[in-house]
Amino acid sequence: MAPGFDRCYRSARPRRLAGPELSSGDYMFNWYVGLLALSGVIMLALAAVRDGQSNTTRGIDAIFGAVYLGYAFYLAFLFDGDSYLIFFQAFILPVVMVVNFFRNRTPKPKLTDTQKAWREYQKSAGRQ
Repeated sequence: MAPGFDRCYRSARPRRLAGPELSSGDYMFNWYVGLLALSGVIMLALAAVRDGQSNTTRGIDAIFGAVYLGYAFYLAFLFDGDSYLIFFQAFILPVVMVVNFFRNRTPKPKLTDTQKAWREYQKSAGRQ
């Protein structure tokens, strides 16, 4: 693994304040949970699209999307500890999956004039 990618950031859980004031830890926690949830939703959406993906790829997208969304739900609603781990490298995976999704999509083939003429010839020959 590349240097620096095996590290994670440990942060204290932000305390819920009674007033509208938020500390920088609160913002960091909220951004992390929001980005995890967004990544999960994007991966689940990629898994739902059948065009240009194998069933294995769709399954992997669905599994990781559910894990990301589940972890975001856990952190947002169930987590009651005093510290949590932030894995910044976790946000590389959704980007790689989106790039892979668009790379594997097959564009609609554009026919040359010769191919169009050949298809017209085949159609006209079949009708006679």
